Amino acid sequence: MSDIHRPTDLEAGSGRLREPEEDESSSSPFDIPNPKYASVERLKRWRQAALVLNASRRFRYTLDLKKEEEKKQTLGKIRAHAQAIRAAYLFKEAGDQVNGAAKPPPTPSGDLGIGQDQLASITRDHDFHTLQQYGGVKGIADLLKANLEKGINGGDDDLLKRRNAFGSNTYPRKKGRSFWMFLWEAWQDLTLIILMIAAVASLALGIKTEGIKEGWYDGGSIAFAVILVIVVTAISDYRQSLQFQNLNDEKRNIRLEVIRGGRTVEVSIYDIVVGDVIPLNIGDQVPADGILISGHSLAIDESSMTGESKIVHKDSREPFLMSGCKVADGRGTMLATSVGINTEWGLLMASISEDNGEETPLQVRLNGVATFIGIVGLGVAFLVLIVLLVRYFTGHTRDPDGTRQFVAGQTKVGDAVDGAIKIVTVAVTIVVVAVPEGLPLAVTLTLAYSMRKMMVDRALVRRLSACETMGSATTICSDKTGTLTLNQMNVVEAYAGGEKLEPADNKSQLSPKLASLVKEGIAQNSNGGVFIPEGNGEVEVSGSPTEKAILIWGIKLGMNYEAVRTESSILHVFPFSSEKKRGGVAVKLPDSQVHIHWKGAAEIVLALCTRFIDANDDVKAMDQEKVTFFKKAIDDMAASSLRCVAIAYRSYELDKVPTDEAQLSVWALPEDELVLLAIVGIKDPCRPGVRDAVRLCQNAGVKVRMVTGDNLQTAKAIALECGILASAAEAKEPNLIEGKAFRDLSDVAREEMAEKISVMGRSSPSDKLLLVQALRKKGHVVAVTGDGTNDAPALHEADIGLAMGIQGTEVAKESSDIIILDDNFASVVKVVRWGRSVYANIQKFIQFQLTVNVAALIINVVAAVSSGDVPLNAVQLLWVNLIMDTLGALALATEPPTDHLMHRTPVGRSEPLITNIMWRNLLLQALYQVSVLLVLNFKGKSLLNLKHDNSNHATKVKNTLIFNAFVLCQIFNEFNARKPDEYNIFKGITKNYLFMGIVAITLVLQIIIIEFLGKFTSTVKLNWKQWLIAAIIGVISWPLAVVGKLIPVPKTPVSMYLRDCVDFIRCRRT
Repeated sequence: MSDIHRPTDLEAGSGRLREPEEDESSSSPFDIPNPKYASVERLKRWRQAALVLNASRRFRYTLDLKKEEEKKQTLGKIRAHAQAIRAAYLFKEAGDQVNGAAKPPPTPSGDLGIGQDQLASITRDHDFHTLQQYGGVKGIADLLKANLEKGINGGDDDLLKRRNAFGSNTYPRKKGRSFWMFLWEAWQDLTLIILMIAAVASLALGIKTEGIKEGWYDGGSIAFAVILVIVVTAISDYRQSLQFQNLNDEKRNIRLEVIRGGRTVEVSIYDIVVGDVIPLNIGDQVPADGILISGHSLAIDESSMTGESKIVHKDSREPFLMSGCKVADGRGTMLATSVGINTEWGLLMASISEDNGEETPLQVRLNGVATFIGIVGLGVAFLVLIVLLVRYFTGHTRDPDGTRQFVAGQTKVGDAVDGAIKIVTVAVTIVVVAVPEGLPLAVTLTLAYSMRKMMVDRALVRRLSACETMGSATTICSDKTGTLTLNQMNVVEAYAGGEKLEPADNKSQLSPKLASLVKEGIAQNSNGGVFIPEGNGEVEVSGSPTEKAILIWGIKLGMNYEAVRTESSILHVFPFSSEKKRGGVAVKLPDSQVHIHWKGAAEIVLALCTRFIDANDDVKAMDQEKVTFFKKAIDDMAASSLRCVAIAYRSYELDKVPTDEAQLSVWALPEDELVLLAIVGIKDPCRPGVRDAVRLCQNAGVKVRMVTGDNLQTAKAIALECGILASAAEAKEPNLIEGKAFRDLSDVAREEMAEKISVMGRSSPSDKLLLVQALRKKGHVVAVTGDGTNDAPALHEADIGLAMGIQGTEVAKESSDIIILDDNFASVVKVVRWGRSVYANIQKFIQFQLTVNVAALIINVVAAVSSGDVPLNAVQLLWVNLIMDTLGALALATEPPTDHLMHRTPVGRSEPLITNIMWRNLLLQALYQVSVLLVLNFKGKSLLNLKHDNSNHATKVKNTLIFNAFVLCQIFNEFNARKPDEYNIFKGITKNYLFMGIVAITLVLQIIIIEFLGKFTSTVKLNWKQWLIAAIIGVISWPLAVVGKLIPVPKTPVSMYLRDCVDFIRCRRT
């Protein structure tokens, strides 16, 4: 989207991540391949170029540029207001300190020792002075009856008491638009307004000339038809808006961990209460206003609140945290002090409404198609209007009995005006049918349907256009862990003391000193946790799957997590970095010794080790023989698709450790001369069905590439297991490459190499970004998966960013377009299917609608020009318009995806919307309908043996049959539109209840219109023979479609031939 709509995340780097994709000045206004990066001027251009009858409805699901600007101004005002209050408070605080003002006593709230106002003012105003007077974070926690280590009690009564005292973590949302608003919007259509004016005029003249009993039918029937179109349109649009509201609620519902009663539990962000102790890790969103309890290298991105792209470091001197901000680096725990509307974020969110508006490439292109068809339709309608008016006022228009409708000097003014109104009504109704307002809206309808269904398939769509872009994806760059594998990790092999442990948790092989250091390294150098319930219940382990696997291994070795953690204190933490592939911690022991523990990628940590501890507790030098032994162990484990992690440590002098908090926060932990403690192999099995999913992608022309931070050998083993690499012979350069080797290539070489890569091992997030950029430069439509904060640039850069719902950080999710809720690669493949389905469904609808357009226009024009009369009147055309626009879109835009879609190559971005196959189908059907119905129009009386009937009645029977046959043709052709390139048009039809329901409703309503509503629609009842004729005319479209599919079509699109012709003519002229 535009820069306004989608602010760049700070973690994703500053500014825009790529150059504009096309020359904005020269290309068509209806050609925006990737609106994700389109400028505001570009978005304005296509709106201004579109021919629109009802702007408020047509542009409802596009970005509201005016509202977006207002939203920015509102955010600015609220931020400025908050900063002004904070500045005033700091000024007041400085005065209080000079005058020695005492702190106000805490105001109790129920049986809690402090009230909401005082809590809110401390955090909102960053009032460090008052915080200290209350005894710091410990004092506040005591007043809130919260334990800084174990959290709050967390029972239902406790939670209710806190919600009553401090409110819930929700904010009042602006109500969505009511049904009446949609009804009002549907009224705004210019053509419908003209028709209503014509209906009122016709009504007045009819009642005046024929009396109220008979005279109201003409005007009343048009008015009723218009009202029906408006109501059905409003209902359809209202249902769509409810679907979007539900999806927005799902997007906002973040799941996070809190500590309650000593255990880590996962809750919804809405369930956070004041007093909760919340762990914060890199990429998390701060869920409430609060105070830092403890942190290590904790850096917060406050740009969402302050508007300034500045990373703020948090420590005991700067402990205040604001809701809605993101953790840019480090980790820590916080005490929640204000929630919901009592936070600045809550005020901010309550003041702005969620905007679902967003351009999608199809939506923009369809507006171009609708504009072109609309211009043709307007021209045709104007021609019909002129021809009919000239014929009428020159006396060439006659009644069925042969009398002239207008005779100069004899016809009353009222009758002449009534005749002219009827002609204008027909012309305006042709415009209603010709301008396909429903075409761009059909995109939104099919996207809304697909988004709802994709939720069932465990994919949450954050950006509408991603649904449709996924259908064009030519390559998927997938993570390994948790996406291609199950993320259920267990330590199955281990090396310690210079030998292999048999089995991996055999503690008898570990010497006392080695065992102690391994346990210390596992317990302290971890952002996971262990909870042992009272009464010797089952041990609960929390953290990432890798952390959990290593903690469980430590417990099996006899580690007492709590005891080890209390024996030493943490001085400084270097959180795990995906760039460095390791994380470390410095701990101080009771005897003032300092141990620095490192844990990370086995071969990288091994390279930093100069010694190891043997089975006798002796520290030995790492000679070449031992290096070879450990490297072979790593290679063997990696070849068995195990993730290899090494644990090492070194001792350090206490007097070299910085004592100042500011210096300590930037202290680089020493990582040289490490002593190897252990190497573990962690098994993470492939997901069941992932091999089939990969094969399905490959058959569909989508190349799957694995991009992982793991060892190249592990990546190779998993890639062979998943089918990404077909055989071991393929497992070599350029198919298999290490991140560093790819990074070191020149730009040109990188682009050439990128297309050949199947597996990239030991890659950093920047390598993933480089791969995405190289593939896009080669013309690929790239989907990329990511879960970490550092994946944000690649997710943002890709055509479709897919964040992981379970392992993904909030920063990754916010940079993504779709969230894969179960982290499963099979769900990614389902998203590809849905993407292709969106495109296919829109094409079905276009084929159906254009057939109706072409047939209705030609029939009415030919009849008007030749005889001065039109067989399809205003009310009938409005009914056809309803079938075509709203009901047709509902029936065809909600077709579920089929396996047939995955047997095609990806849809090219520049491919024409109307393919040669569609042109063949629609022209064949339109030609058939026009031919049959024009024959009926001119020869119908003789063919139907109506010559002996009353002339007026015979004309009405003939016109009714034409109308009936025309509608039945559309109903039968709706079946053809389901499968434009397949012979069996009924395949899977029984599963699409909505399609069957709409066809049945249309048929029943058509029977009611013909048999019972003749007065309103100017039709007469038909006998069974005439019904049979109409049905046969409709049914013939089925075998005709089969015959049509036997006609070969050229692969080169018709539009290319037309373009070549235009270029040739231009050349001839010059």
